[in-house]
Amino acid sequence: MIRANDNYSKLKASYLFSDIAKRVDEYQLKNPEAQIIRLGIGDVTRALAPAVIKGFHEGVDEMARDATFRGYGPEQGYDFLRDQIAKNDFQDRGADISADEIFVSDGAKCDTGNFQELFAKDITMAIPDPVYPAYLDTNVMAGRTGEFEGGRYGGIVYMDCLKENNFLPKLPDEKVDLIYLCFPNNPTGSTATKEELKVWVDYARENKALILFDAAYESFIRDEALPKTIYEIEGARQVAVEFRSFSKTAGFTGTRCAFTIVPKDCMIFNSKEDKVSLHAMWNRRHSTKFNGVSYPVQKAAQAVYSEEGKAQVRDQIAYYLNNADIIRKTVEFLGFDYVGGKNSPYIWIDGKDRDSWDFFDLLLSRASVVCTPGAGFGRCGKQYIRISAFNSLENVTEAMDRLKGALQ
Repeated sequence: MIRANDNYSKLKASYLFSDIAKRVDEYQLKNPEAQIIRLGIGDVTRALAPAVIKGFHEGVDEMARDATFRGYGPEQGYDFLRDQIAKNDFQDRGADISADEIFVSDGAKCDTGNFQELFAKDITMAIPDPVYPAYLDTNVMAGRTGEFEGGRYGGIVYMDCLKENNFLPKLPDEKVDLIYLCFPNNPTGSTATKEELKVWVDYARENKALILFDAAYESFIRDEALPKTIYEIEGARQVAVEFRSFSKTAGFTGTRCAFTIVPKDCMIFNSKEDKVSLHAMWNRRHSTKFNGVSYPVQKAAQAVYSEEGKAQVRDQIAYYLNNADIIRKTVEFLGFDYVGGKNSPYIWIDGKDRDSWDFFDLLLSRASVVCTPGAGFGRCGKQYIRISAFNSLENVTEAMDRLKGALQ
């Protein structure tokens, strides 16, 4: 008899963004004339940069000629892309990362979700609250948690990120083995300094723990004093894996390309407490379960690092950050407390005494504006909403005018 993985029954009934889509569809059905502006899910809206499109075309053209056609490529990614990533994103910032420590993939969500397969089921995990849902749900699927009760899963060490601690997780009171961190943070938009990250690196080194560091939004950091990679912190190579994505950096949400950094001197431990190479384990998993990113897409990603590509991508990031500035000014005008929007495309807004889903429904019904309810990111988000700067300047300006009319 074929049997189901019972851990799936522990998952909450539906995924956050599916819930949002359902409510928006119901509203649109009842209000067919409403012009809905979506500032919820973090999908980009601007076209790929011209340099990226040029690289894409070059890759496609090469596939059209026998002499330059490419068949199966390396699962880890082509050297021409890995070399550019290593130099531009790490070595130029003083971070000691080599090209063969970089694994090209089709998305940071996939990698953060799949990476947990390398660990024993009985490890103790620390996860921030609020948090990007994929970190938690993939561990639920793997059987590392208890049941879902009172808004949380048993067996998880939750690190509350509150206004009182500047939305930064604090070291857990109990010893943990695996730590999820994300900066600039999704959903709150908060950032961490080098000193604050060093606390986590030191903890991991002292406790033989591992940090999974999601840096998908690093390109939005405007403050040069803030670290763009955890490998700017001394000792991080031994205890941290970092996840990056071209989705938000260069608009690859419909193109799919990302990468994960697994340093060769990052070790975990087997049941006999012997050291095991995490790099070798991920390479084995990646080679077995992943086919690689297509050649034209990797050519397009390589173009991000050309001089033209860098300038064009910077302009796109500046465009979205200008949207974030407009949102922040509106939120301030309306008298709401918030965090984010300065080094992040997300603004995390305190709804005061409102439940986040009630706030969501209010903005949808009065302004035809879609946000993201904070409750979908964890118990600590129940009075917050997330607004995304990923839309056109015209739509963001119109949405903020609507909010002023609905909430003043």
